[in-house]
Amino acid sequence: MEGLTMKRNFSKMLFLSLLLLKTALYAQEKLYVGTDATEFPPFEYIENGEIKGFDIDLIKEIGKLLDKEIIIKNIQFDGLIPALQTGKLDIVIAGMTVTTEREKNINFSKPYYTSKQLLIMDKKTNLDTLQSLNGHKVGVVLGCTGDIIATEIQDFITIYRYNTTSESIMALNANKIHAVILDSEPAKNFVKNNPNLKYIDNELAREDYAIAVGKENLSLVKDINSALETLKSNGVFENLNKKYFVEN
Repeated sequence: MEGLTMKRNFSKMLFLSLLLLKTALYAQEKLYVGTDATEFPPFEYIENGEIKGFDIDLIKEIGKLLDKEIIIKNIQFDGLIPALQTGKLDIVIAGMTVTTEREKNINFSKPYYTSKQLLIMDKKTNLDTLQSLNGHKVGVVLGCTGDIIATEIQDFITIYRYNTTSESIMALNANKIHAVILDSEPAKNFVKNNPNLKYIDNELAREDYAIAVGKENLSLVKDINSALETLKSNGVFENLNKKYFVEN
């Protein structure tokens, strides 16, 4: 009788072990990806309640090559890196610029896009250089590259920081500020949808976007880089560019 009980207990333990193993393996088939879809078109945005954009399509194509299910999480931009560091996310793709400071805490893939900063303003306004902003009110998105550029000349301008790009554009249209410093592709999209605005292509700064992963997850970086190379060679990357980016 005792032997039978031991066999039953062993069978239960074996079943639970296999169940846990199956659960762990299943979990490994998912990649939790963070982005900030609050108005950063064409890279990420919300349309009819669904997160869409170049970054979203790109990471889904990478997921196919890695045979992983991609789970998208919409998180405010300044919370993305902390979520990556604490393991709540496996990947971040959010038009994130590679910087020396960020590389201290996370790893980046090879760059997948090179952007630049543009000035957006009313068509009647003549501001075409950083020097011409002297004495004016300038809008930026908190924590983004435009914020860094504006901070460098903060002694000569008044900086208005906004949580989202759309808030800065609304302020510009309401004449609360004179110009907005913004990444090139989102800038072009907002100008396209606001006929009263224009952008000045004076290339205030160039920057590389890359996919971010945890500092210790070197194998995932390697897999992502390999997938990016495949997508560039098989034409998928080129098709995504044609689909999303506004022609100059």
